[in-house]
Amino acid sequence: MGNGLKALFLAIALAAPVSVSADEDDAATGLTALMTAYEARGWEGVGRLNIGYGGMCTGALISPRLVLTAAHCMIDQRTGGDIEARDVTFLAGWRNGRASASRKVRRAVVHPRYEYNGPGGELSVANDLALLELVSEIRLAHIQPFKTASRPRKGASVGVVSYAHDRQNSLSLQEECHVLARRDGALVLSCDVDFGSSGAPVFADVDGEPQIVSVVSAKAMIRGRKVSLGTNLEKPLDELMDMMASGDAVLNAGTTTARRLSVGGGNGLALSGGDSGAKFVKP
Repeated sequence: MGNGLKALFLAIALAAPVSVSADEDDAATGLTALMTAYEARGWEGVGRLNIGYGGMCTGALISPRLVLTAAHCMIDQRTGGDIEARDVTFLAGWRNGRASASRKVRRAVVHPRYEYNGPGGELSVANDLALLELVSEIRLAHIQPFKTASRPRKGASVGVVSYAHDRQNSLSLQEECHVLARRDGALVLSCDVDFGSSGAPVFADVDGEPQIVSVVSAKAMIRGRKVSLGTNLEKPLDELMDMMASGDAVLNAGTTTARRLSVGGGNGLALSGGDSGAKFVKP
């Protein structure tokens, strides 16, 4: 698999507009739709992010007031500008048209070394992290934040809990997929993801409880096999926490800063899809 990483990828950012589609299980990929309160118990800290006018991602609570998601969820792919924090809503445990708790976002930080290169540019997975601060804490007994842990080794079993465009009204759980490779701040995973899964937490069993070890960034093809790509948490998340605490580079409501960062510079795994680079697909 290490040699495969040198092959050409077709990589697609997974932020998606909300569309109407039935939720369903996918036995072929091991996806299970969590349709009832009993099935979703313990996963209420994962929620749907409604972004602007029709955008959608997945996020997860890591404290009563902080939500972890992907950086590209907070970037308008049409303009390259930052999405206003006030235009994002976190719907914890969203299921069948109802949320266990709903909060607007007060402010957000996008990792400063995340590279967004526009709809026609190369996709960089490393540092694809954002941290969102809610307008008020979510303190309900059945909605618990998740701990985070260091990235798993190659071959480790992980799981993903996410929404997607074809299962937007309930969470889906893929209880077991695997880390296929680790490279330059990114994980290559066998997990099944689709548009809307951006920012979804990747979990590993740590001391008997699920802890977040990565965040879904994109889906890709490698040697004809569908894979997903996640970003490394450890140092980037610490840096985001420091930025949030200090107020450095925080996206407050009303700010829109053009984000056109250069490609390269040792900022992680860049995926190319040919001479012109990987293409963002506007969902």
